[in-house]
Amino acid sequence: MFTPKNMAIMALLTAIAVLGATFISFPAGVARAYPVQHAINVLSAVLLGPGPALVIAFMTAAVRNLLGIGSLLAFPGSMIGALLAGYAYKRWQKPSFAAAGEIIGTGVIASLVSVPIANLFLGMEAAALFFMPAFLISSITGSILGVIVAIRLQKTNIFNKQKG
Repeated sequence: MFTPKNMAIMALLTAIAVLGATFISFPAGVARAYPVQHAINVLSAVLLGPGPALVIAFMTAAVRNLLGIGSLLAFPGSMIGALLAGYAYKRWQKPSFAAAGEIIGTGVIASLVSVPIANLFLGMEAAALFFMPAFLISSITGSILGVIVAIRLQKTNIFNKQKG
């Protein structure tokens, strides 16, 4: 699972997610949308599985926070979606199911988990569905991008060698 080759791929995907967050974002309601993070969650779920996808999401959130381009909400916002994307892909072996796991994990579950985190650690008074629209917009756009890239990668030898 955590072979040197997989760890190199994990590092590369983490770097792409951090760079993507630096350069590609847009306002989405009360938060900013970082679609590259969600695309990487789908790709890592397809390429590596749920465990590595979770580690990539955690490392990305940690680096973004250390660089000052993320918030504490990046942790649940990326990690829950990555884990569900990995399990969905593992179960059904289709990138579209990884995207569905990402959207449900981030857009629904993580948006609800973020409310008490925002209340406790960020001093925000947020209602139960406060983050859901922004998280859904971000995860849907990123997941679509991730599915497109994953489908293109599945047609290459690189993908087949990684899975084989």
